[in-house]
Amino acid sequence: MSNSHEVEYCNLELRFDRRQIQNLIRELIQEGYSLYWNENEHLFIVSVRTGRKLLKLKFQRVLNRYKLVGDYLIKDEKLGQWIEKLINASRGHAVVKRFRDRQVLVIENIMFGEIIRLVEVSGMEHRIVFQKRPQITIEDMVQAYKSKRAELRVGVLRLEIDYELAVLFEALKEGRAEEVEASKAKLIEMRTEMLQLEL
Repeated sequence: MSNSHEVEYCNLELRFDRRQIQNLIRELIQEGYSLYWNENEHLFIVSVRTGRKLLKLKFQRVLNRYKLVGDYLIKDEKLGQWIEKLINASRGHAVVKRFRDRQVLVIENIMFGEIIRLVEVSGMEHRIVFQKRPQITIEDMVQAYKSKRAELRVGVLRLEIDYELAVLFEALKEGRAEEVEASKAKLIEMRTEMLQLEL
C-alpha cells in the first residue's frame, strides 16, 4: 500500500477471550510482523512494528474477556486486511474511513461484522451509496422487551465507566491533555448509553 492510501478504524468494539488474543499474536508472527506484548490488570497491549512505526493494539479487560478499543490509522495494507478480517470474524462494530492523499473517500459503518451504511465522500459532498434498513418484527420487539440484556449491559457499563474514570484520573494527574479529552469524550458516550438503558 502506498503512503497516500490509509485506512482509519474508529470506535472499534471487538470482543475476545484470552485464547483468541494468543491466536491473534500467533497469526501476526506467522505473517512476519515483529511485535511484543504486555499486560496489566486493565489492558493487554500488543505492539506491532509496521515499517518505522509502532502500532499499539489495546485490549481492555472487561470481566473475563477483552475488548479491542481505540482508533487506529493503518498504512500497512496487509495489517488493514487482517483487522477487517477480525471485525468480520468477531462480529464486531466499527467505523472505517478510507483515505487517499489524506482525503476521506469512503466511510463504512459496520455492525455485527456487516456494513450497514456506506457513504462516499467528495470534498464537502456526502453521498449514501448503501444503507441497510432495520428489519424489526413484532416478535423482535416482544423479545427485546422480555430480554435481560439491558440489565446485564448496565452492570458491565458501570465497570467500564469506573475503569474510564480511573484512566481519566491518571491522565489528569500526569497532565496528558490529549488523553484527558479522549477519556472525557468516552465518558460522555457511556453516560448517554447508561441513560438510554435506564429509561
